[in-house]
Amino acid sequence: LGNGGSTLHALRCLEEQYGDQWTSFTVLLIHSGGYSQRLPSASALGKIFTALPLGEPVYQMLELKLAMYIDFPRHMKPGVLVTCSDDIELYSTGVTEAITFDKPGFTALAHPSDLAVGTTHGVFVLDPCSFSGKGGLEYGSCYRFLHKPDVQTMRQSGAVCVRRGHPQLGSPGSCGDSAVASECVYTDSVFYMHHSTAQQLLQFYKQMGTLACEIDAYGDFLQALGPGATPDYTKNTSNVSKVDPGLVAVRQQLYSLLQGTTLNVIVLNNSQFYHIGTTQEYLFHFTAESKLRFELGLRPVAFSIFPDSAKTLDQLSIIQSILEPGCVIGPGSVVEYSRIGPEVSVGKGSIVSGSYINFSVDIPSHCFLSSVSVKMTGRVEYVTMVFGVGDDLKKRVKLLSDIHSLQFFGVSLPECLDLWSLEASDQLFSSEGTHLGLWTARIFPVCSTLSESVRMSLNMLNSVQHKLAFKLSGFQLLSVEEMLTYKDVEDMLKFRKQIYYEICLQRQKEKSDY
Repeated sequence: LGNGGSTLHALRCLEEQYGDQWTSFTVLLIHSGGYSQRLPSASALGKIFTALPLGEPVYQMLELKLAMYIDFPRHMKPGVLVTCSDDIELYSTGVTEAITFDKPGFTALAHPSDLAVGTTHGVFVLDPCSFSGKGGLEYGSCYRFLHKPDVQTMRQSGAVCVRRGHPQLGSPGSCGDSAVASECVYTDSVFYMHHSTAQQLLQFYKQMGTLACEIDAYGDFLQALGPGATPDYTKNTSNVSKVDPGLVAVRQQLYSLLQGTTLNVIVLNNSQFYHIGTTQEYLFHFTAESKLRFELGLRPVAFSIFPDSAKTLDQLSIIQSILEPGCVIGPGSVVEYSRIGPEVSVGKGSIVSGSYINFSVDIPSHCFLSSVSVKMTGRVEYVTMVFGVGDDLKKRVKLLSDIHSLQFFGVSLPECLDLWSLEASDQLFSSEGTHLGLWTARIFPVCSTLSESVRMSLNMLNSVQHKLAFKLSGFQLLSVEEMLTYKDVEDMLKFRKQIYYEICLQRQKEKSDY
């Protein structure tokens, strides 16, 4: 459905449960995180439940979102506030200034960003009459909304502003970092729909019957708004992951429905937008000297049992895990919801999630390792995905003859398949037809225990790194796509709970020893 389709579906559920009463509610609608192909450790449970290295017990993104938006409802008329699950908006306003969502149509928050950030986000072309660029908080209107535009489009559309030194929460290099003039654009994050607009969209959804394509709540709703909107975007499918035949028609209908609706903008000149939806961003914000880490007070070790001998390292992130004395975790790595034995070393810049490693092993640097419980035949089994943190799980090719362009830990896929005694065929991929990629490659062995599945997947990786044969042909193999089809969330949560209780017991014991 895409996040737009799921927004419409959620509105329908509200109406089914509450009748007309729902139009008097203030609603927070969070998209919990799609396939999460760029951060697959969040794929099985959803990005909104990403653990943060903060709090005892640890906070998840959900708690952070609720804390960040805690002041909104009292300054909000009935309507729906829509937000993603992998972004964090930090801002400061004057003591008496409040962010108010009370106007008809749509109202969006806007953050100053450098032009490079604009190319991967939504960008507002602000109406210059309604906006001065001064002060921490300003209400204005938007002439036109651009979705992931290139720099040339931003310039031609009048989206680029020049700002003179503002005190800024943002990262170095973002607008207004110094007293000199700097170019910036205003990018999107959270938006609000007045209840009458939300009702209009729900009516549209009910008339549609069944949606046969993915709709984007940002690109497909917001591009139709403002006096400068044109229907040109309806035919542009360059940013779409899956182009369904009915997409252009549905976009055109949405454009007709929303055309002329106002897009109000709340400009937060003193704000910063952080995204943690990719492995690189996740590692940077959790382990490096990032501003976000400083602003939120993220810890190197959060709610974990961690040997004293290793406590000196600051550049890492251990979240609700049990690490035994003797193990070594390299700088810049994140370990979450895992048990790590004494003879384990993890290289630098790696991610280990939901795993149990009770054998002797050196996990290489820049390795991504994440275990999933699956249930296919009524009993719980385990599969562990392993990749390089830079591997592109979104990339796909249409023909088997092109799979050499797919890279697994820096090695072409056909070379890996040879080492694993697997044949490149249509049966190797779980998606029919044209979706041949790392996401759909059936290469991960199903095992009866969690630690055995980790061992097998690390053996696969070892064979690729050292060009050694490791036969996979005897195993039942799943793709990441299939892992999510068969995932057993209850078992994954049970494993996390066991770790949780063990840490709680340890904490109580430490208190009584005191």
